[in-house]
Amino acid sequence: MEKDIHFDILWPKTQLMSENVLNNNSIVAKLQTKQFSMLFTGDIEQKAEELLQKENIDLKADILKVAHHGSKTSSTNSFLKTVNPKICLIGVGKNNNFGHPSEEVLERLKENRCRIFRTDLGGEITIKVNKKGKITIRNCIKETNSVNTTKN
Repeated sequence: MEKDIHFDILWPKTQLMSENVLNNNSIVAKLQTKQFSMLFTGDIEQKAEELLQKENIDLKADILKVAHHGSKTSSTNSFLKTVNPKICLIGVGKNNNFGHPSEEVLERLKENRCRIFRTDLGGEITIKVNKKGKITIRNCIKETNSVNTTKN
């Protein structure tokens, strides 16, 4: 069992956002170990991203679960620069009616040098991290990909 593992709920705060955008009240959580970190962003949109950036918390993560299935209302350039992920995961159904992920978000992810894994193209995503921080990602349909995120 990993003794230095933390799973922190970062959002929402005790007061939920009252705007008519329920997505911004989605849970945002961060998984942190000595070897790597992952940010889970639920369905938050730009407003929640902006408020999170104003908090005095470390949002930097090796892996980002892209918010709102890659909707154009999320994953702003500013948020991506703050999180600075090496790997981005997009959970989205194939040929969905919403057009997710949006081309704008995919472009922003590429501009920020993120390796992108999508469930609509590769199926279920499995992540394994060894004690040295090497991350292995496997889609059930595609090949294995490895990334070294060893902390210095």
